[in-house]
Amino acid sequence: MRLIKGPVTAGIISELIAKGGERKECGAHSLFLGQVRNDLSGSRHVRAIEYSAYEEMVIMEAEKISKTVQSEYDDVRALEIIHSKGVVNAGEISLVVLVSAGHTEQATGACAKIVGLVKEKLPIWKKEILEDEPSQPAEE
Repeated sequence: MRLIKGPVTAGIISELIAKGGERKECGAHSLFLGQVRNDLSGSRHVRAIEYSAYEEMVIMEAEKISKTVQSEYDDVRALEIIHSKGVVNAGEISLVVLVSAGHTEQATGACAKIVGLVKEKLPIWKKEILEDEPSQPAEE
């Protein structure tokens, strides 16, 4: 688990994909990219999300997620989770999950499970930043 300041860049995503390709025992890699949407909130669009995190707890909970997923999906060889902190603009990536496994079903199932658990368990909060307006708490 890595927390990074600002959006997850194409360079970071490319590095993860290249690293996954080095795992010759894996036949499947499942990648999830979570992007900030410019949803309509009232009469204004969301222009960014500001993420804050309780970093020590994020790391502890991410380790629990990893153990849970690896016990449920025994063919998973590696997993990576990267989440943004700070401001991420609409259209930018704020969450990346990459799962490498021997087989497709294991990689895709584990990836979906991790995304759900990240949203449910990690102490990461977000505030919407609207067009022409100060930030306010984001709706789930």
